[in-house]
Amino acid sequence: GPCTECSCSSGKDPDKDPSHTKKKENGDQSCVPKIFFGTRTHKQITQISRELKRTAYSCVPMTILSSRDYTCIHPVVSNSSNRNEMCVELLEGKQGKSCSFYHGVHKLSEHHALQPVPRAWDIEDLVSLGRKLRACPYFAARELMVGADIVFCPYNYLLDPQIRDSMDIKLKDQVVILDEAHNIEDCARESVSYGVTESQLRAAREELDVMVSNSIRQKHHEPLRAVCCSLI
Repeated sequence: GPCTECSCSSGKDPDKDPSHTKKKENGDQSCVPKIFFGTRTHKQITQISRELKRTAYSCVPMTILSSRDYTCIHPVVSNSSNRNEMCVELLEGKQGKSCSFYHGVHKLSEHHALQPVPRAWDIEDLVSLGRKLRACPYFAARELMVGADIVFCPYNYLLDPQIRDSMDIKLKDQVVILDEAHNIEDCARESVSYGVTESQLRAAREELDVMVSNSIRQKHHEPLRAVCCSLI
């Protein structure tokens, strides 16, 4: 039979549907939990959203959280190797410039194509619509999370506390699904690993040599130099 708790049963806005909330004895409202669906790669999210379109829940409000690498449409920032830093600088107006796409986020998040309709969407759909409306898909996806019943994202958005905080993801009392969870161990290992080349180590050692020879914070730089030497 049809579900009674989520918004797909009535087609109503989840924020306005009285069946979407339950009263506690103390008078507080407790929302029906969101479903956070984590995958290893962005490509898998596309596959999952494609399958969602084939189900009776294709009309459920959803969003996809992804990095600027996949959703930035700014002509300069999107072609940069440090998209995150450039995006932040634009939003803070450090160079006297701003991002017109960011200021058009509401046009994308409120667009009828992303409202509860009988069709799920994927990252490519969001980016395509963002280019058409000249609105930022990255921040629109984050805004859509507020009213979404299902949130798709890579593993690290759920596992890394820093990313959770930056994306304002609250997992308490929510439903978390990890696709192919046997990959979690590798994902966790990668998130706390860092790779350096021999040339980078030699360059670091040379800089530390200068610091030590000029008596600049020797007690801190000498141990670091010893580590570089031992690794080399």
